[in-house]
Amino acid sequence: MLVLFETAAGYAVFKLLNEKKLQKAENLYDDFESPEKASKIVKLKHFQKFDDMTEALSAATAAVEGKMSKTLKKVMKKLVASDAQEELAVSDAKLGNIIKDKYELPCVSNSAVHELMRCIRSQMESLITGLPQKGIMAMSLGLAHSLSRYKLKFSPDKVDTMIVQAISLLDDLDKELNNYTMRAREWYGWHFPELGKLITDNLAYAKSVKLMGDRTTAATTDFSDILPEEVEQEVKDAAEISMGTEISEEDLENIIYLCDQVIDITEYRNQLYDYLKNRMVAIAPNVTVLVGELVGARLIAHAGSLMNLAKHPSSTVQILGAEKALFRALKTKKDTPKYGLIYHASLVGHSSTKLKGKISRMLASKTSLAIRVDALGEDTNADLGLEHRAKLELRLKALEEGKSKRISGTGKAQAKWDKYENKSQIRTYDTLADSTIQPVAKKRKMKDEENSTPSKVKEETEDEPVKKKKKKKQSTDDTMNVSQESIGSPNGHGDGSAKKKKKKKKMADSD
Repeated sequence: MLVLFETAAGYAVFKLLNEKKLQKAENLYDDFESPEKASKIVKLKHFQKFDDMTEALSAATAAVEGKMSKTLKKVMKKLVASDAQEELAVSDAKLGNIIKDKYELPCVSNSAVHELMRCIRSQMESLITGLPQKGIMAMSLGLAHSLSRYKLKFSPDKVDTMIVQAISLLDDLDKELNNYTMRAREWYGWHFPELGKLITDNLAYAKSVKLMGDRTTAATTDFSDILPEEVEQEVKDAAEISMGTEISEEDLENIIYLCDQVIDITEYRNQLYDYLKNRMVAIAPNVTVLVGELVGARLIAHAGSLMNLAKHPSSTVQILGAEKALFRALKTKKDTPKYGLIYHASLVGHSSTKLKGKISRMLASKTSLAIRVDALGEDTNADLGLEHRAKLELRLKALEEGKSKRISGTGKAQAKWDKYENKSQIRTYDTLADSTIQPVAKKRKMKDEENSTPSKVKEETEDEPVKKKKKKKQSTDDTMNVSQESIGSPNGHGDGSAKKKKKKKKMADSD
């Protein structure tokens, strides 16, 4: 069996002297403890050295992509010419299938072969003659750097890792800034509580506190660089009649130091936002035009990288950031969310509540196209993003005006959205349900109907004979009388005397 071994310096072909050793791969490392033991297992048969780093890089990239390089083809031709029937052990199964199809040479790739490769690598210096250790290390390091540059296609302007770190830091700064500002307002509010309602901007509040210090100096302090004239006058008037307590100089120093921190963090936050904006324009210009710098950066950070985001379909981009709501909806069998991070885009924010889901879906489809252009395209302009944004704005305007047309069919008929709307029924509360008295109106109505139609009832009674209910319990005498009467009268009717006798008999029975 032959073994194809790949190194940074070239391709080596070893002859496996004892093939039975592969059957006990678990203890194979014991046979490679020293160069002497290793030489008894494998023997170098051929070594093809790379001429330069370019050839080594082409061979390495071909191996990564599962292809054969020119150098490997030369080695295989020599092997086929000399040992055509030998079995070849390779580390990559894809490469083994290519060699088997092209040269009809049986190839083996399994866990035992991988263990043999590791053992050969441990004793590579002694098995491959003519290669010093320093030379192998230098070649390995150079090839690793070249391969990394090739795979990344290194460009300082296309590094999206900076965007991921910048947007994460920006979110952290916003949280810390809110905490610091809230603490400063509460702390200084004991001394001047009215100032918090008069100045709503956090940065202006911190600068005013730092400039004024004690509220007693507000009348002589010039706030013209920080506040408008109306607000400045209100602050001075409120300082004279403030309900706050007195504080010591040491407390005031700590409050002013906290205000300095708020001012510094705010300034750094603005610088970081400008840096993020410039970086987004350089890396993803089309996405920046469509959804903005912050939303685009959050999408990239959530996906991990711009390339990972480009692999997502538009439906995933639409709900990116709403994974919890999505899985909760799928679990409870309810409606899935219509938008995630893309909800904060300006186009979705400017649309009405009724159209937010439709606009977010259209924006996600255009954004996914723009992401792929930014990640895989060579152009760095934002023409595609501007074109898509113009189309989306026209579409949004048409939807809000109700002049949208059908996309399919002739396109001349106006779209009828009412067909697909789920209109809720408005139900009013019945106040009569609160009363405990039984309603009498229905009974009166029934009596009126009976009084109004007496003639109909009479006619019905005249037309149809009244059927008398038969009594279940009758005496044998009554039945006999009835039978005798029916026999005596052939027409089925008894005479008057028979009826009188019958009535007298019933009265006697009842008594």
